[in-house]
Amino acid sequence: MNIFDTHTHLNIENFTGREDEELALAKELGVTRHNVVGFDRPTIKRALELAEQYPEIYSTIGWHPTEAGSYTQEAEDLIVSHLHDSKVIALGEIGLDYHWMEDPKEVQIEVFKRQIQLSKDHDLPFVVHTRDALEDTYEVIKEVGVGSRGGIMHSYSGSLEMAQRFVDLGMMISFSGVVTFKKALDVQEAAAQLPLDKILVETDAPYLAPVPKRGRENKTAYTRYVVDKIAELRDLTSEEVAKATYENARKLFRLED
Repeated sequence: MNIFDTHTHLNIENFTGREDEELALAKELGVTRHNVVGFDRPTIKRALELAEQYPEIYSTIGWHPTEAGSYTQEAEDLIVSHLHDSKVIALGEIGLDYHWMEDPKEVQIEVFKRQIQLSKDHDLPFVVHTRDALEDTYEVIKEVGVGSRGGIMHSYSGSLEMAQRFVDLGMMISFSGVVTFKKALDVQEAAAQLPLDKILVETDAPYLAPVPKRGRENKTAYTRYVVDKIAELRDLTSEEVAKATYENARKLFRLED
């Protein structure tokens, strides 16, 4: 079984010095590819280093909405300077976060729009973080438009109806450990009903650990539990879900294997 964790944060301090151990455990559970996502200056640097160091790691780089106020020309230049690195596969995570509200909506929206356009200019998919801002996120993506490379709604937590609206714009829907939570019925419905070729799996490690590890530090290995839950919801085998989501990621990121 080959599982692609399309969104993990092995680049943050929690995992410093433990990367080999984390990747070995992941392999034991069938998780063989990892997209490490950078969201500010230090995590972008580390994501790029990890992608260079490990053949199974790829990187995505961008400016997180909670950092929107510090998005400068210098920050943009840093991102752009690495967008054509051989193992950079997407731009992100970008989007809107009205939960923490570190910066006004107008600032977040402007930075979000700018980075979607950058992803299109550089022929890359974009990866979207949205929290308490689903409708505005939809409107921004609709306004700027999804390029030919598409994009990902990362750690999706909305309804089936909303997910379908994003799919209609050209987005993929990525499910994290949230799909395993007992009360996440909307998310489970989306994971059960969306076309299989429109979904991806992820951990967002070290956050959002799935059942049966909920409440603990999440690990990229635990993408396996996300796959298992989606398989259960869709009445498929875990192998079938792993194969489909791996192939979806491979196509989206234009990877050879």
